[in-house]
Order: sequence, then structure tokens, then C-alpha cells
Amino acid sequence: MESEEWRALNAHVRRATVADAPMLAHLRYAFRSSVGAVSEGESAFVERCRLWMEERLGADDRWRCWIAEQDGVPVGNLWAQLIEKIPNPTTEPEQHAYLTNFYVTEAARGQGIGSLLLAVALRWCETRGVHAVILWPTEQSRSLYLRHGFAAREDLLELLIER
Repeated sequence: MESEEWRALNAHVRRATVADAPMLAHLRYAFRSSVGAVSEGESAFVERCRLWMEERLGADDRWRCWIAEQDGVPVGNLWAQLIEKIPNPTTEPEQHAYLTNFYVTEAARGQGIGSLLLAVALRWCETRGVHAVILWPTEQSRSLYLRHGFAAREDLLELLIER
């Protein structure tokens, strides 16, 4: 998305910092509590999540988070994790990226905020020499990913470990 389009959205995307962890933890709770039954109280979850996020945002460059803002108000976020591959003797890049916790507040949906966040994350993946970007889409988000060049693969298997 070009900067002129960003201005039309009155949106800005920036890299998250450790100071953003409390707000991001609240966004995570809003996101996940809207898609399933909650098994942990909000305040306990937010505290646990905040600590986790502070550690990742202040650590090495394996995790990255971006925040979308409209008029200075956070309206979405997207997290990415670099996953190392075992070295190989070919020219194939030796990292994957996992996109997760991609959330746009309900009031900001349908305005291009998701495309803006995803474009920023994909540009970062390109600069990091990522071989493949993986994620688990929802039914509602599939079209967004398809518009950005993602494709369903037939060579990937998954085993869910049930408790």
C-alpha cells in the first residue's frame, strides 16, 4: 500500500515497543475472548500476557510487532516470529516467518487497516530473507491473505495435539 493510500485511511503503522505491552495485552484479550470461551480472568490474563510481550519486544529481533493507529488511537496489531531453518548448502533462504495475533478492532475493520499492517509485515519479511510466511487464517481473513499473494498448499501437514 502506497503512502498516499495510508494518508487516505488516516492511519499509521509503527513498530511496537516494550511500553506498548500493556495495551497490546488488552488487545490480545479482546481478540481471543471474542472467538472462544474464556478460561482465565481478564486481569490475570492481561498481566501474564503483558510480561510475555515485554520480554519478546525487548529481546532480540526474532519477534516483531506492529501497531496500526488512527488519529493516534491503536486500532490493530500484527505479530511476526522468525523461525530458523537448519542450514543447507543451497541458495534457499534459511528462515521462515510466522504471522500471528493479527487483530483489527471491529470499528476499524473494512477500511484497509489489515492490508496496511500485512503489507508492512511482508516488507519486513522480505528484508529479513524469509523463505516462506506461514499462518493460520480464519474464514473471515482468508480473502485478505489471498489478495496479498498467499496460497493454500497441499504439501503441508498438521497434527493437533489434543489435551
